[in-house]
Amino acid sequence: MEDYKFKDLTRRIIGCAMEVHKQIGPGFPEGIYQRCLAIEMRREGLNFESEVHLPLYYREEPVGSRRVDFLVEEAILLELKATADLTPVHHAQIINYLNAYRLEVGLLLNFGQESLIYKRFVKTQKNSPLQKRSGLQESAKSLLKSAKSAILVGVQD
Repeated sequence: MEDYKFKDLTRRIIGCAMEVHKQIGPGFPEGIYQRCLAIEMRREGLNFESEVHLPLYYREEPVGSRRVDFLVEEAILLELKATADLTPVHHAQIINYLNAYRLEVGLLLNFGQESLIYKRFVKTQKNSPLQKRSGLQESAKSLLKSAKSAILVGVQD
């Protein structure tokens, strides 16, 4: 069996998502799945934050913020969808979030089909050239606790 970083944690998260999909099936808005998944992850004993916001900067100036659906155990980023098909834009979104949060692993979960679709993403580069220089050494934990950290998010090539 293949071994990879956060294998047990991602397995537990995917198990929670499968349980939600098994119980309510496809056809609901993303927010319903998000609330149901929060319940399942609490039952599983997972620590998580939901609706995590970070500011975005372009050339050192604030231009907005981004929100991710979940950060689990300060290690795994979760992005939920409830759509018929995942697109390259959905993939780019989670890659950008991994760079912004300086995390290594993310899960893209799609509840919009007959079966749960999940994709695991692993960040391969150490630092995004799109991050604000003053924030390069900060960890994901400090970024989450202090929204003052500046990060630039962009599309990866």
